[in-house]
Amino acid sequence: MNIGIPAETRPGETRVAATPETVKKLAAGGRHSILVQSGAGVAASVPDSEYEAAGARIVAGAREV
Repeated sequence: MNIGIPAETRPGETRVAATPETVKKLAAGGRHSILVQSGAGVAASVPDSEYEAAGARIVAGAREV
């Protein structure tokens, strides 16, 4: 299954739909492909590199997610 995590668009919103730990659990076993929009975790102090380390692929925009 493909799972997409877009960046939040609401002004002032600091939450993100998934944490790197959640991505790691979803990616375990290779049954799911996790796509995270670049910068999705910035407001929550989670850099793209943490999502990549957890097994997600970073994509440029919401359309790719």
